[in-house]
Amino acid sequence: MASTISKKPIPLDEFVADIERRRIETGITELPRNAGNRRTESKRALLKAIEEAGGKW
Repeated sequence: MASTISKKPIPLDEFVADIERRRIETGITELPRNAGNRRTESKRALLKAIEEAGGKW
């Protein structure tokens, strides 16, 4: 069975506008952050080093 979903690329500015429209419609102003429960040790070390250097990830 062939997919009914269009394969036509969506320009980035249209995509951003669509996301903004959906946020306004739903009233969602801030998305929750990833809990990070499945991060590798190397990723945790990297994020810790960024934080210690004064950065925000």
